[in-house]
Amino acid sequence: MEISSEKNNEIAILLDFGISEEGYEFASNIQMAMKYAEFEMSEIVSKLDENENTLKKLTPECDKTDYILAAASGAICGLMDIFLVGKAGESAIGNITDKWFENRIMDFAKICGWDGNSDSSLSSAIKYLEKKFKIPYDQTGAGDAARQVFDLNPRNHHFKSLGHNPSLLGLFFSILDQFANTSHFVSEGELISLQEADDKFVLQGGNITAKLFCGSINWLGHLISDMSGSSTSKGRGMGIPSPLLTWTNDIIVIKRKLNISNTEFDKAINELALTIYKQGYDLRFEAAKAVPVIVNELLVRMVYSIRRLVRYFMDDQNRDRSFALMWKSCEPFSNASVKRMLTVAHGTFCLLDAGDALIQGFIQGAGTFRIDQFLMRLNIVGLGRFTISLYGEADRWIKRYHAQKKNFSLRQEKIIISDYIDGLKILSEVYDDKDLLLFTQELKESDMYIEAFEKSVLLAEKRNVPKNQILRNKSDINAYFKEGNSCENK
Repeated sequence: MEISSEKNNEIAILLDFGISEEGYEFASNIQMAMKYAEFEMSEIVSKLDENENTLKKLTPECDKTDYILAAASGAICGLMDIFLVGKAGESAIGNITDKWFENRIMDFAKICGWDGNSDSSLSSAIKYLEKKFKIPYDQTGAGDAARQVFDLNPRNHHFKSLGHNPSLLGLFFSILDQFANTSHFVSEGELISLQEADDKFVLQGGNITAKLFCGSINWLGHLISDMSGSSTSKGRGMGIPSPLLTWTNDIIVIKRKLNISNTEFDKAINELALTIYKQGYDLRFEAAKAVPVIVNELLVRMVYSIRRLVRYFMDDQNRDRSFALMWKSCEPFSNASVKRMLTVAHGTFCLLDAGDALIQGFIQGAGTFRIDQFLMRLNIVGLGRFTISLYGEADRWIKRYHAQKKNFSLRQEKIIISDYIDGLKILSEVYDDKDLLLFTQELKESDMYIEAFEKSVLLAEKRNVPKNQILRNKSDINAYFKEGNSCENK
């Protein structure tokens, strides 16, 4: 409720009451603005704390020792890759992975019903699986038309035959060949289709869904049977090609289906991949190359955790210890510090590996650079892992940059609001709202009206009301209202 007067076409508010069921009081705009400002300040502080926590998570806190240990881990695993992985067929770790795949093939054959024992040979298990998961695109035997015309033989047919490629395109052509009794393969940069590939082949299943399921199982089971070569292989055998090589087949097939001519470069890349595969670079050797990369990963994470764990128990301030606090201080997965150490470790590993591959490329070429020997030695798994680390570093740098900008903006807002609150406090002291505006109780006590009236005069003076318009006593009030009544009568 407002009590006001109109004079000379100007409105002056004398009193501004806030009325509720509990009573009434004079409103204070300064106090209200103060409350809003303090509420906004609390929100800014909360956002600032949250943003600083985000910034802390994105910022690595590695010291010199962390960087040295990470580089040492990368160097150790790089030497492991050079001397223990090396070249397919001459690899210590490769021999271990070959044996592991042989054991898994025999285990899978036993699951599928093979009655072999510990004395049974690997070729017996493979032969059993080849019969159980029979497919029409396995042209390798003497007298096969495909072998005579298209140069398919036991050394290359796993690479050239699209159904033997461990990829989505390989699965597609395997299903297609089983439905249509055909055989698709890539030779000399061309997609070849052999019709009526196997007169004895019959795809199981009473309907389309069942045939698709049986075809997929046949594809997967036959791939497992060929992991260590065919049943007639001598020595190490030619396993399933690495997906890092078969993409050259995918390019030729996709361009052929889109009626795009394959270039000489496409053919050269495909022939290079075939050359590398024929030297023993199959899925087993790819697994061998992954071993030092995995060791590097585990070693860095272990070193990080051990250092933080020791620091946690040596810190006297951590008197209230718990598993949750311990895990938070040393967990080696989600923080920026361990990710920075992994970047350093994998970068060191790739530096040594690439240097060795480059040297071997020149040595094997006897003065000329042999790209196939370079790629044989280059650890693609390690290079891919290092690429992932670099991408993570770039992503965190961008997020950190935006967080820093946001942090600066929030600090500026905090300063502005702080200055605004200080200004409101000064105004509150000048106008003394607390004592001059909130005197509800004084107005309720009729005996105190004179003191309350004097405070209202003081308030008007502080509000810079013209002296001739200030009502200073009861006589002024009576005269004011009499004058107003006489104007209304006229």
